[in-house]
Amino acid sequence: MNVTFRVFRFSPGVDKEPHFDTYSVPLKESMTVLEGLLYILDNLDPTLSFRFACREGVCGSCAMFINGSYKLACQTQIGELKANKIEVQPLPNFPLVKDLVVDLSAFYEKIEKVLPYLTAKNDVVEKEQLQSPVERKRIDEVIDCILCAACQSACPQGWTGKDFLGPAVLIKSYRFIADSRDRAGDERLKLVSGEDGVWRCHSAFNCVEACPKHINQTAAIGSLKRKAVVRKLLFWKR
Repeated sequence: MNVTFRVFRFSPGVDKEPHFDTYSVPLKESMTVLEGLLYILDNLDPTLSFRFACREGVCGSCAMFINGSYKLACQTQIGELKANKIEVQPLPNFPLVKDLVVDLSAFYEKIEKVLPYLTAKNDVVEKEQLQSPVERKRIDEVIDCILCAACQSACPQGWTGKDFLGPAVLIKSYRFIADSRDRAGDERLKLVSGEDGVWRCHSAFNCVEACPKHINQTAAIGSLKRKAVVRKLLFWKR
């Protein structure tokens, strides 16, 4: 039994405009979309370009728009899609490099802006920074973010506001603000409290629906908004 892959294709400098190519792929039990793309690359069309790395849903490299939904190609089994045709497109709203590969440079630059690393409370760390189970639970969900950029692609505010930090960047900031071992919370809140930060989020929940790790970005951003208000009030009282 074969399954039909309809794959988005565009090669700058070669193609005049984007188009779809169709491939017939032998279907195997528990076959994933990524395995289907690898079959195409190895046996049908060596010019096809796409990203992948871990094949375990950890690296986020293979985030794509599959049959109208944001998914990780390595975790998406063809049988679960219950469709005879698999349509694969690159993440929308990012500059296109080639075929299914998008340019994430601006996304990573935004990540860097929010200081995505732990700033320990002690300048000299001589031993492990301990957390209680309750403290760890505050970041259990957001720490699972793999920076696949699916939520960033799905956010309607990012479609029109290119300077908007976006949900993935904001929850990366929240991940450290909520971490009991970090001492840079005030600085982080200042970075995300501007016009292109938390206040541009209109809670559309597109990010939540798109996330392959089932993270509630909207709830985390709501928490950041509350913390930003408290910070502003405290600053004003000073």
